[in-house]
Amino acid sequence: MLPQERLTARVVELCRADTRFDAVLRYGSFAQGSGDEHSDIEFWIFSEVEIDAAEWCARIAPITHHVRNEFGADVVFFHGLVRGEFHFAKDVAEVAKWPARSAAVDDMVVVDRRGALRTALESVPERPELPEAGELCGRFANWLILAHHVSARGEAFRAADAMAHVRRHLLWMARLSVGATDHWLTPSRLAEWDLPPDLVARLDVTTPAAAWRVGRALWLELGCAVPEPLFAELDDALS
Repeated sequence: MLPQERLTARVVELCRADTRFDAVLRYGSFAQGSGDEHSDIEFWIFSEVEIDAAEWCARIAPITHHVRNEFGADVVFFHGLVRGEFHFAKDVAEVAKWPARSAAVDDMVVVDRRGALRTALESVPERPELPEAGELCGRFANWLILAHHVSARGEAFRAADAMAHVRRHLLWMARLSVGATDHWLTPSRLAEWDLPPDLVARLDVTTPAAAWRVGRALWLELGCAVPEPLFAELDDALS
């Protein structure tokens, strides 16, 4: 049994025994049945009572550190560098606003004392709605042009940040081009397995010029309308 599986079993035990919790769901790799020794354990816990996250998580197993991340989730590290992500919230109805749930409802529900969690999860599509290809290509161009300008100005760190968005959009474009949309919300997830090897090699770009060569080709492969003036300027600037 993996350490993550033992930790998950302990979380389930604690949650079902804690009457302060109205509902609890698990998500991520283990809910999807694809967890391995590198996976996190991930839960949403709904309670109208304020919970001391660090104290509660320490009941699972000894933790080496606790931090609240930039998205408001409580993250703890267990021995062996196992990462646990816990979202403590009050309103189960917020689940219904999710773009997708990515796993079967039965594999996600841990506690549902009032039946509201299952109802909310069943209203969420299993897969997210995909954007129009033309919209996606336009977003790629937006980040690419920003990366080009800040790079030309000499802002290397800002350029690298913009290029991360460029690469993310290239991954989405690539996934759409070959129909590999299973991991849409996190396009880098298992990309090396989901995409053809030659396409993976093409996507390994670090400069705006290289990104434009790949993005231009994908734009055409996707059959999107070509804004000729924009293509001409990008060809000239990034040749």
